[in-house]
Amino acid sequence: MNSWSAIALNTAPDSSNRIHGDEIAKQYGFEGGLVPGVTVAAYLVHPAVEKWGLDWLNFGFANCRVTSPLYDKESFKVDMNLIDEASCSTTLIKSNKLVSANAEISLTQELPVPPTRRNDPIVDDDYKAPKASFDLWKELQQEGCQAFRFFWGAENPLTYLSENKDLPVLLQPNEGGFSNFSFLLGCSNWSLAGNAYMNPWVHLQTISQNYRSVPKGTSIISEMEVKDFYEKKGHEFVDVNVNLFDEKDDSCIMTINLIAIFKLRGS
Repeated sequence: MNSWSAIALNTAPDSSNRIHGDEIAKQYGFEGGLVPGVTVAAYLVHPAVEKWGLDWLNFGFANCRVTSPLYDKESFKVDMNLIDEASCSTTLIKSNKLVSANAEISLTQELPVPPTRRNDPIVDDDYKAPKASFDLWKELQQEGCQAFRFFWGAENPLTYLSENKDLPVLLQPNEGGFSNFSFLLGCSNWSLAGNAYMNPWVHLQTISQNYRSVPKGTSIISEMEVKDFYEKKGHEFVDVNVNLFDEKDDSCIMTINLIAIFKLRGS
């Protein structure tokens, strides 16, 4: 078993989702603002990127689940258990020995047929999403969702560690320059929040398949569809699929299944 350790970074302390800010998070019983689920997922796959490199960026599959909060500046380790030469499991363990997240990760030997872009309407810059509700999810399920445009390669791109030199070389903005898992999964989070206003909300799980690596200068289009929405133990959940495409040629970059609590119990 291999282990990798680091210090957690809250990459979204000023997000419109105030679960990442201390004040609102503490109102819901957390110790402080939550490190985003997409950042936690990036920690889980970091050892896989180190091991498989560009192959993982092009063919990687990951099922990442967040099971308990991770906070800014908490120390943690990720244990990587190799199952065979093309698959592993990872577990994120905090310094207090509590498990915060886990994942099953693999190199896909034969990629599934990629989805094709539907050409959903891309939102205007001033678009304001309606408030999330079961009625809204039903409407979006039946009538379709808004698409969004994102860009990888800005001057200060989103990364998941405080020092870029600690990233795998492929993911260092001034070295390999390829997009990291936190940014790409972030596109699904931003698409979800862009279609329905939620505050606060909690990212729980993503199941994702890479179809190709994303170099600097890539304009990405995200298209979303609502799979399901339901109530469980007082929380209200939504389950969506998000597909990412290279705007230049409409080739599929990644497929993401995202499950989140869009309304916390008592809110």
